Amino acid sequence: MKYILLFLILLTLSCKDQKTDTEEPIIEDVIEEKDAVEVDEEASKDFREFKVLDSKNIRNNDLWQPLLSDMTDFGQSNHDQLKPLIFDQDIPTIQDHVKSGRLTYEQLTKFYLFRIKKYDREYPISLNSVIALNPDIIKQAKEMDRLPKDSIIPYSVYGMPILLKDNINTSGMATTAGAVALKDNYANDAFITQRLKEKGALILGKTNLSEWAYFFCGDCPSGYSAIGGQTLNAYGRRTMDTGGSSSGSGVAMAVNFAVAAIGSETSGSILSPSSQNSIVGLKPTIGLVSRSGIVPISSTLDTAGPMTRNVTDNAILLSAMYGEDKSDSKSIWSIWEGDIYFKDLARTALQGKRFGAIKSLMKDTLYINALATLKQQGAEIIEIEPEQKERKDFIRLLNLDMRKDLPKYFENYADTTIKLTSVSDVITFNDLDSINTAPYGQRLFKSIVADSGTIQTLDSIKQNLYTIGKEYFDGPIKKYNLNGILSINNYHAGYAAVAEYPAITVPMGYTEDGKPKGLTFITVRLREKQLLEWAYAYEQASKMRKSPKKYQ
Repeated sequence: MKYILLFLILLTLSCKDQKTDTEEPIIEDVIEEKDAVEVDEEASKDFREFKVLDSKNIRNNDLWQPLLSDMTDFGQSNHDQLKPLIFDQDIPTIQDHVKSGRLTYEQLTKFYLFRIKKYDREYPISLNSVIALNPDIIKQAKEMDRLPKDSIIPYSVYGMPILLKDNINTSGMATTAGAVALKDNYANDAFITQRLKEKGALILGKTNLSEWAYFFCGDCPSGYSAIGGQTLNAYGRRTMDTGGSSSGSGVAMAVNFAVAAIGSETSGSILSPSSQNSIVGLKPTIGLVSRSGIVPISSTLDTAGPMTRNVTDNAILLSAMYGEDKSDSKSIWSIWEGDIYFKDLARTALQGKRFGAIKSLMKDTLYINALATLKQQGAEIIEIEPEQKERKDFIRLLNLDMRKDLPKYFENYADTTIKLTSVSDVITFNDLDSINTAPYGQRLFKSIVADSGTIQTLDSIKQNLYTIGKEYFDGPIKKYNLNGILSINNYHAGYAAVAEYPAITVPMGYTEDGKPKGLTFITVRLREKQLLEWAYAYEQASKMRKSPKKYQ
């Protein structure tokens, strides 16, 4: 009887949505976040049952076989010895350890591989965050160690093992978007993958995601893909949402599986998993970071972005990623020259800055505490009530964009062995074995096919939504002479998406039940440098992030 009562209490709590000004919860950027309580492992089995937990498509032996012989000299004692040098450390600190001879890039890589093998898919409370590993990663790390120590640059991704969301093309590993239909998509590097490699980054592997970037099933939990299984949150395994669609990148960062990760966002898919997993996530201005070679939802709204444990690493990663891509129709020539984003991040960046705090969020204690910290650092906080406007036809924008953009990906960026040409082809493929390929259905994909809109319809919707998003932020920014607006998690990601504005979320603490939350800064186009400065100043003043206890 007591278990039935517990279940009913938990079910009630899980259904109390934190109300935001969002639409029907269909895609992550419009999903309203749910309260959840941390309970013991047995009770959680009743609280949230998944149709599928572990992957039916990943064999651990196949995943690890190319690396096992090179990992025989690395065990728990090596991990524990290196942990103070690596665990939760930022890139400049790690590079300093390499430069001083206390650490090598090979050891750094093996440290992360050891953690992935121990905690991700073979651990009794595994997380399912990593979907593929680079079979040549240790060999590549050894090559990096040939660089003379005096040539090592502190603020560089050189030799840094980085995980990419598995909708970003990476040679040597399949790019699946979590879908069985793309399990053999061995495509050439995306533009941003090339950029990272040019700067010396080591691509450690690929992370799990909400399948097709969470615009596929419509009725599935965030973090699920047919290839990767169900990604789980290390702060509350099976009781707390991972956020989506960059779920694996968020979880992998929380538990120190790599130095940094790349996610992608159409609307909320970096901000949500970053805040849900207590890390820093930056969604850039649309076009600042190339989208070429990334499995798309919307050429209007898609962007990749850095997901890291601290703001410094976020700025370093953005500096390595951004750049004009002539094959991307929205690519921007940035006004910033060189590796500007990580330079001069100052603790004093908040002094005299004016931020709009949304009145409807003032009941959140963590938000109130974050505002107090900003004030202590010299910021001015002005309470605002942005004008609410329905983002009508938002889902239709995604429908009509994906219907034209996915075929372009298949034609121009997929492996030539992939014979899919449309969304309809994917639906047909999945229908052949839907229990394994689409256990939660394909509602959103079927809606794409059913949408009768034309290119003219799409253009009209885009312009209307762009205007609504701009007015939502520009109105209070102009009225009160604001530098930016403060939100929580991904609560206002939808408006930032259609306005094509950048946003960054930073850990701001944990609820009484241990659920992470993030303070989210939003501002106008191409102000990433300012966002990073504000986020850094807040991070240094608050220092709220804590690693999940069970995965240390």
